[in-house]
Amino acid sequence: MTIETGGYTEKQLLRMIRQWVPRERVPQKVRIKDTADFFRVDYDDVVVLDGVPFFVRNNEREGRFGLEDEPKFWVKRSINLVTGGVKVLKWVFWERFSARIGDLVFECVRSPRKEARILELVRGRPDFMQGETVPDSTGNPLRILDYIRGKTLGEAILTLGADHQEFFYRYYPALLDEFIGVVEAIRFLHESGEKHGDIRRDHLIKDSATGRYRWIDFDFNYRHGASRFAYDLFGLGNILIYITGRGDVTTHRLLRDDPDVLNRLSEDDVNIVFHNRVANLKKVYPYIPDSLNRVLMHFAAGAPVYYDDTRELLEDLGEARDELFDNVK
Repeated sequence: MTIETGGYTEKQLLRMIRQWVPRERVPQKVRIKDTADFFRVDYDDVVVLDGVPFFVRNNEREGRFGLEDEPKFWVKRSINLVTGGVKVLKWVFWERFSARIGDLVFECVRSPRKEARILELVRGRPDFMQGETVPDSTGNPLRILDYIRGKTLGEAILTLGADHQEFFYRYYPALLDEFIGVVEAIRFLHESGEKHGDIRRDHLIKDSATGRYRWIDFDFNYRHGASRFAYDLFGLGNILIYITGRGDVTTHRLLRDDPDVLNRLSEDDVNIVFHNRVANLKKVYPYIPDSLNRVLMHFAAGAPVYYDDTRELLEDLGEARDELFDNVK
């Protein structure tokens, strides 16, 4: 097996590394690794992709299913030794699982080719992560992604306001505008025949350079015969419930802090996916406008109908925004 070196010698690579990292972080020896197996690529290794050397640092971390500390061995932060830019290298990793939302079952699969296709589709758009795709040594699509500095949506929300009422009247209107913007971005995907596939609050990062939220990680795909975009829409609903509640309003928290409110809830009032989270937030915070709460209730266990596409969701969010802004004038 021939490892691509790009013609770089160890001496050249060490000189390039010294340009971009502190002296104490420069390794004594540089190892150029083959790109076929991400498990063999580790801290302080170098991989050469399309003639460009990348100095590998740490593995990225998994946020799905609450596994915030689980390393994603197939996703590695690195330094482009030509430009000094921080890049995320994302190898092919196959994964398949089923997800259930109410009576709907979705077959989900990780699809690196889908993500490569979407990277081309969204090139130049400030509301999506940017990157390019190159083949690894076996021909699989390895994605080279721009690293986005900033906080995830989940991290940012919890810092706003001393309590929910201050948050809702002072910060939420602008936040709702931002949310409508990220839904517009998903509508662009859907109208282009693509799905995000893994919509979660930690897949929205507020870019510290631009101040805009950007979608990341769109390598999951899913199948369901009845509703092509339903899984994405339920993901958007979960985010909307989260930001409207200034975090997850759980039945456990209400049992501890406000049992009277908990007693007013029914089984229909909880999130259709996460039954310990409240969707009918107006029963918790009565000042939430009716039009906004009606949107939230489309994602509740007792919802008689679900959204079929982002256009319907955006129309209802527009009405909720108008009522909200009338209330805070």
